[in-house]
Amino acid sequence: MLLPVLLAAETTSEILRTPIVTFVLLLAIALIVPPIFERLKLPGLVGLLAAGVLFGGGLLGWLDPATETMKLLSEIGKIYLMFVAGLEIDLVLFNKTRNRSLSFGALTFAIPFVSGLAVGLFFGFGWLAAVLIGSLLASHTLLAYPIVQRLGVVGDEAVTVTVGATIFTDVTALVVLAICLGISRGDFSTLKLIVLLGSLTVYAIAVLFGLKQLAKAFFRATGKDEGNQFLFVMLSLFLSAVVAQLIGVEGIIGAFLAGLAINSVIGDGPVKEKTEFLGSVLFIPMFFVNMGLLLDLNAFGSILRFINLPLLIVGALLGSKFLASFSTKLLFGYSWPQTWTMWSLSIPQVAATLAAALVGYEAEIINAQVFNSVILLMLVTSVLGPLVTARTARQLAITEALEETTPLSWLPIPDDRADAFAVVVPVYNPRTERRLLELAAIIARYEKGRVVPLAIAIAQPQMDSPQMNRAIADGYRRLKDAEAISHDFEVPLTPTLRIEPSVPQAICHVSREENANLIVLGVGRRPKFSAPLLNSVHDDVLWAAHCPVVVARLLNSPTQFKDILLPIENPSPLTLRVLRFAQVLAAANQGKVTLLHVCSSFSSEIHQARRQKQLDLLADQLPAANCQIETTLLVRDNLVGVIAQVARSYDLVILRSQRRRPGSSLSVGTRTLPLLEHLDKSVILVGEPHLQQHRQTAFGDQPQ
Repeated sequence: MLLPVLLAAETTSEILRTPIVTFVLLLAIALIVPPIFERLKLPGLVGLLAAGVLFGGGLLGWLDPATETMKLLSEIGKIYLMFVAGLEIDLVLFNKTRNRSLSFGALTFAIPFVSGLAVGLFFGFGWLAAVLIGSLLASHTLLAYPIVQRLGVVGDEAVTVTVGATIFTDVTALVVLAICLGISRGDFSTLKLIVLLGSLTVYAIAVLFGLKQLAKAFFRATGKDEGNQFLFVMLSLFLSAVVAQLIGVEGIIGAFLAGLAINSVIGDGPVKEKTEFLGSVLFIPMFFVNMGLLLDLNAFGSILRFINLPLLIVGALLGSKFLASFSTKLLFGYSWPQTWTMWSLSIPQVAATLAAALVGYEAEIINAQVFNSVILLMLVTSVLGPLVTARTARQLAITEALEETTPLSWLPIPDDRADAFAVVVPVYNPRTERRLLELAAIIARYEKGRVVPLAIAIAQPQMDSPQMNRAIADGYRRLKDAEAISHDFEVPLTPTLRIEPSVPQAICHVSREENANLIVLGVGRRPKFSAPLLNSVHDDVLWAAHCPVVVARLLNSPTQFKDILLPIENPSPLTLRVLRFAQVLAAANQGKVTLLHVCSSFSSEIHQARRQKQLDLLADQLPAANCQIETTLLVRDNLVGVIAQVARSYDLVILRSQRRRPGSSLSVGTRTLPLLEHLDKSVILVGEPHLQQHRQTAFGDQPQ
């Protein structure tokens, strides 16, 4: 009786050690753990590290970093992490502020490097370990960059300088790592150092220029074959890593250079989305889990007992990065909000630091105590950096809001110019068509512009097929109905019929050709247990359009909108654009606009008073119009519930969201979609184009 039980237990134990079970467990961790930690207001990568500790040999022992499966997946994740870091660096922004970027890059590398070197020597480490510690502090990861994108301040010079400095710090830190690895292997002479640097220079030129030209040629030859283009990117990534190892440097250097070479070729299209999606949901989380597996709890416990080393490393990083930012402030005359933004963007130690620390630890250049100190450094800076960035970048956004005038350019003050202000309205749903045309007509009439009703016929393989004929006839019928509706508003029309393979493609192409200032789309009430409120057409148009896109759920005629509610989080230039849109609608009906901000109950009275003043200043930036602008500040914690409750007293709610596209689907913000689902009033969502069209990877905005 006992023997079968023992055999079953042994069989189960063997199964649990198989590669497929390891992979399944890693997938479960990547799926479940990060959302839990994000709900606790902690970065998801902290949860992955904690999961590695939990499932590692120190506790449950379900995962072993020494197995070939974990080594392979972790190595892929490490290389992928550095490749994505290279993809995210904007070379166009770097060229605009090259000299200042290099100046800040040199300062934010040299000062932390010397600080880390001093810390290493102070604690009795050898020169090699001390130099590596210095290089670990010198690099940084733009962990908080999505925050400045969300707030619309990516064009601020302090931000672009910090982005450019990332190239210098990361490349230099990786070169120092390569030198340290070469020395640690023994028999490393000056001649070998020169050979290493020379081969690395030739290799970098070959990757940055040769791979870039090869990628351009391949993408031209393959056209829209996204599958082969994705495979080309993957081959380029891992081949670059392998060649880097062949010349004697770490593979992550090749991966980083490959990312720099390819990012301008693949742009922000579907190939880049697929590439980043695969890494962000699969391989990179596994790398962080493996980092947790390598975390020596005994060594970490000793660090807590002898806290001097980790505290000094953290203090050296924060102080030296501030000194670099302050020196740059003195050199170029930046403001304090700009200085603090540069500091907060440059302190997170995640991608390059973790990858280099792991390589140094595995090469036995640094010991477990230093490695765990780097883990602690990552935990502190990955939380502190984004928190400070969110605060200081808001101040930059407020400053721009008070100085910027261009955000009103798409709804300017009407005059007698002959310029045609165009509003494109696809006509495809008889239930929403009339109200959408009324909305477009109100805006176009205010601007002395025109409305472009757009009927779309989906292209068929045979242009004379019965389906094609029916689609064209139906399109002309829609346009005729649109003309009848628009006659009531006395607005010039440009009816257009377009034959295209897809609806979003037709909308975006016609809007670009007509130089449209606005696109108006409709959405109906969503029945229970039905599809999402925004469908793939909304997603694709919001993502690809060159101009603002209005997605409207209109329960009443736009001519009845007297009281308009505009929830706002941060007074930024982009918020001013949407406020102007609300003002135009209210002016058409002699109504009013209420600017609503909801403060947390934990916010101080000083913060509340400052935010109220900012809202008042924002409202004062609008030109005179035949409507009233009010500002309201409420102190509540349930943001979505409060806005939904307040909205009951209004005719229309306007929400704003800057577009982003993570992975394969569009996201308009973590709070915007819940609001759309909770509001039972007419709602207009304004999706705006990005200030930097080539940087369309920002996080979705919260309702503004």
